[in-house]
Amino acid sequence: METVKSFFDVGNEDRTKDMTLPMLNVSAEHMSAILDFYRKHLEFRKRIPPPPAEGVKAFNDAFLENKSNEQLKELIMAANFLNTKELLDVLTDATAERIKNKSVEYVRAFLGIENDFTPEEEVKIRAENEWAFDGVDED
Repeated sequence: METVKSFFDVGNEDRTKDMTLPMLNVSAEHMSAILDFYRKHLEFRKRIPPPPAEGVKAFNDAFLENKSNEQLKELIMAANFLNTKELLDVLTDATAERIKNKSVEYVRAFLGIENDFTPEEEVKIRAENEWAFDGVDED
């Protein structure tokens, strides 16, 4: 069961009231954002009738709107640590959108990946796969 979600489940108040959860890998800033995300999603779940998917998507988009790439990566690490699948899905989808159709250099920098190809190997790979570099957006 998702760690954070279990704190918001109705009927768990007695079980979680005095519970301590060590979160050495999650900053207070990110924990606050994660709690805000799940509070709102809990409201969505309680509504009858449920809100349209567009309403949930609008909230998710607003939640991500002012997050820097670094904040997004840190939130992914925190959501993964806390096993919050719903939020992790939203964050990884946002990451995919941010790197979609970007250059190899941009994606490497975004994900913190070091280029381990020699310049000659890189030239050869680019020549063999020219199609993959057509129409790439400006970084």
